[in-house]
Amino acid sequence: MSADLNYILRAKKFKAKKSLGQNFLVDSNVINFIAQNANKDDEILEIGPGLGFVTEQLIQNAKKVVAVEVDKNAIEILNKNLGRHNNFHLFEKDILKTNINSLPFSDSKIKVIANIPYYITSPILVHLLGEIDDTENENRKRIKEIFLMVQLEVAKRIVASKNSQNKEYGMLSILSQMYCDVSIIKTVSKNSFLPSPKVESAIVHFTVKDKPKVKIVRLLRKTLKSIFSTRRKNIKNSLKIANFKGIDESLIKAGINPGTRGEKLSIEEIQKIALELEEFN
Repeated sequence: MSADLNYILRAKKFKAKKSLGQNFLVDSNVINFIAQNANKDDEILEIGPGLGFVTEQLIQNAKKVVAVEVDKNAIEILNKNLGRHNNFHLFEKDILKTNINSLPFSDSKIKVIANIPYYITSPILVHLLGEIDDTENENRKRIKEIFLMVQLEVAKRIVASKNSQNKEYGMLSILSQMYCDVSIIKTVSKNSFLPSPKVESAIVHFTVKDKPKVKIVRLLRKTLKSIFSTRRKNIKNSLKIANFKGIDESLIKAGINPGTRGEKLSIEEIQKIALELEEFN
């Protein structure tokens, strides 16, 4: 029996829950691609292991795998199939309510591997990386890399820059790139899942850095939110709507054309504006 058929048959025996956004990865090539990012010295946090198809490979490759799952039925299967492995630890937890420091890792930084429901991508990234101005986030300090399976359109937003097309560049781009180097390392067909989602997917690789991309200043988060909540307006009008003072003077000092739309500004340029606004606000 081929690996793909084995995964498909096993997945068909399990009733996926729409409420949890469950789509099980059954493509052995993609499963192996993900698992090869773990090596014998790695401690892995797997978010949403599901039926354990990726987990089975991670256990073979990594020093330790700690899995967090919310589905009681999936947990039963995981314990039955993988509970015998000494380097596997399974917890019935909501990752959004879990501090990484509460999990049984050593003091070494960990890798995170996640195939998650697409509707909670942003909340999970905020939980793992912290808000834009959260320089002391405990979870982020424990992580060295993240391999995240997401909807392809979301992946494009994560890696977008001010030069990207359409509306890809925004707060999710800034959040992801403030403390990480990010890249799409593989696109994944919707046919690689059972049940198949309606969209294509991608694996995004995050390399977590010790320092933020730019120096965090007091008004950076507020400035970013004002710009991207009114992204089609020019920067001057966006800041006016947010009731900033000293807008003209701040834009001149930052060297920014007031007619520029916020979605066309880099994080470095936005940081300069936020820094100048501090004099007046």
